[in-house]
Amino acid sequence: MAHLLMVESWVGSMSRLLPRAIREGGHEFTFLTRDLHHYLRTAPEGATHPLLGARNVLTADTNDIDTLLPQVERLHQVLRFDGVITSCDYYLPTVARIAARLGLPGPSPRAVEDACRKDATRRVLADAGVPGPRFAVHEERADLARAAREIGYPLVVKPVDLCAGMYVRRVDDEEQLAAAVRMLTDFPVNARGQRRAPVVLLEELLDGPEVSVETVSHAGAVHVVGVTDKSIAGAPAFIETGHMFPAALSAADTEAAERTALAALKALGLTDGVVAHTEIKLTSAGPRVVEVNPRPAGNRITELVRHVTGIDLAAAFVEVSLGSEPDLRGGDTGLRSAAIGFLVPETSGTLDSLDGVELGDAPGVLEVRLAEPGKPVTAAGSNNEYLGHVMAGDTEGLGARARVEALLGGLRAGLVIR
Repeated sequence: MAHLLMVESWVGSMSRLLPRAIREGGHEFTFLTRDLHHYLRTAPEGATHPLLGARNVLTADTNDIDTLLPQVERLHQVLRFDGVITSCDYYLPTVARIAARLGLPGPSPRAVEDACRKDATRRVLADAGVPGPRFAVHEERADLARAAREIGYPLVVKPVDLCAGMYVRRVDDEEQLAAAVRMLTDFPVNARGQRRAPVVLLEELLDGPEVSVETVSHAGAVHVVGVTDKSIAGAPAFIETGHMFPAALSAADTEAAERTALAALKALGLTDGVVAHTEIKLTSAGPRVVEVNPRPAGNRITELVRHVTGIDLAAAFVEVSLGSEPDLRGGDTGLRSAAIGFLVPETSGTLDSLDGVELGDAPGVLEVRLAEPGKPVTAAGSNNEYLGHVMAGDTEGLGARARVEALLGGLRAGLVIR
């Protein structure tokens, strides 16, 4: 039995999947957070809170790395950790620093920091010749306006240190650029109380479908688990409305996406102790890297993978964080594809009605989770405002996405927001 230190977490699906994977692997974990109430106020209804499975729940200022490192060293002397882990993007660099300080398994802190900073990722990949969009990084509005004219509209405005598509916007002219930059300026601190970098990333708007490559790295070798496709809506925002695994691609496009993702991981140095989710655009000019996430995919993609292949990416994440070889054998699950679709609100108000009780009995449905009437609703501007999701599988082929879309169509017809 190994003992992991879990530093913070998301409060979504991975907050349940990761503790479950630790427990099913025969291990235990100590949870470390700066704000326990952040998790308690989002306790899942009708289920045991995942933190109840922790050996210890401790508090410390996880945003102050200089104070945190010696504190964790003292904890390590008493509790003896075998690995460090987190499912929260904002604490991946912290975990890498802790692992290095304690001499525990994990990728280099520099590699993780470069992957978690979108501007650093762009520079590293460009220097290595890994294809990506034309880009520029600036803080001052005059510099941004000049760089935008050089890249050419339309383009994409991004924060360098947020996730879930927050404040990522398409802009078509200088007026829209100024508005997007103002929105970012008005959001100086992220949801975890960390002050954001003031710089803004501008990128060429890429054409073509977007996919993600799911990989597991151990001992210098990177194993490709598969490629997931995704649907995007909500312009000028970029909101993920659904995914299917495996992606409905030609063999050539699949190979090109995988090859590009592997090149990106190698360039960043993420070849050991990492489960990664690398997003790729299959443009008319070839594959281009959107971003590299040095953690398992969110939005239930890990569950799509498990339903189709039998490979548990959360469990693999636990094992590589302990320096152990992950079990990636999988097996025949009976499904040839699995998809998820999200109910994305287009207006704000209060959820009046959403009837999906019968969906759980529909053919092929794997999972249904819907918001309850009375929930305050915000028109979606990122991946954080979903009103629920439907997941379904197909035993014959790549029909899971069509099945999910049909089910979501029925849900939308009964959705009332007042």
